Amino acid sequence: MTTTKSRTDAVSSAEVVLERNPGLPLDMGWVARAHINRSAIERRIRGLAARRVLQDEWQVAWLLRAITCIDLTALSGDDTPGNVRHLCAKALQPLRANVLAALGCPTLTTGAVCVYHNLIPTAVQALEGSNLPIAAVSTGFPAGQAPFEQKVDEIRASVRAGASEIDIVISRAHVLTGNWQALYDEVKAYREACGAAHMKTILETYELATLSNVYKASLICMMAGADFIKTSTGKVAVNATLPVGLTMLRAIREYHEQSGYKVGFKPAGGVSSAAAVLNWLILMHEELGVEWTHNTLFRIGASSLLGDIERQLNDYVSALS
Repeated sequence: MTTTKSRTDAVSSAEVVLERNPGLPLDMGWVARAHINRSAIERRIRGLAARRVLQDEWQVAWLLRAITCIDLTALSGDDTPGNVRHLCAKALQPLRANVLAALGCPTLTTGAVCVYHNLIPTAVQALEGSNLPIAAVSTGFPAGQAPFEQKVDEIRASVRAGASEIDIVISRAHVLTGNWQALYDEVKAYREACGAAHMKTILETYELATLSNVYKASLICMMAGADFIKTSTGKVAVNATLPVGLTMLRAIREYHEQSGYKVGFKPAGGVSSAAAVLNWLILMHEELGVEWTHNTLFRIGASSLLGDIERQLNDYVSALS
């Protein structure tokens, strides 16, 4: 049975301070050797839920961990300063105080809030005095079709405005045409523009055509200095899927084995239920280890997920009384 201490451990961040991925020179030989067995990937995913089920207090502990990994997101055309202030308040107190007390859990927050550039000042004001990171989408999100110089300027402006994390989108055409050098150069320039801000690199995997392209793009973005690789913008027909996620996790594992640097992972779009996020956490744990289940190396881009987790935890607390 999960104890109060294990619940505390579940929501704490990894204690080790990570050395940031500096990137590597582009190695096209490494990229050319990349091979993906789609049937093996799909077979692995089919067996995921059948082999591991989290129940009762263990499930509660992992759902608390999941909350700390959420990048609570407001990326709609009708976003207002009021919406963002509400988002920030929810990020700072995602669960009611009585629920936390009943679970024997310390105060917790989400991993970050994620907004468009123009709403960064609102988020900065709303989060004043806290350590909660502000993430901003950039580089012509979601399509990535703005001029290159404009994309770089947008990154720099968001950092100046107060964003400590930048979610960039790659030019998918570089992948689809096999122009890997252009992809590397682009992402490397974005990393330089980010400076001290951590860079999450969105591949928009649904638009990359094949799992092989997803794997190769993942490797190249990490070579270019990505701190995280991210599945999706959440703005296309198919967003985060477990087969695509597993492909990216295998690339992260290979990059770590070859370089010694740890790169984070962020599924985004479609992760809207407690059951779904538990599958992602199990996959992270089994493929990369427990360190990759903390918010230093795992984030979830979501807007509605927190509501479902909150309902599950409220039901659990009600059943205890």
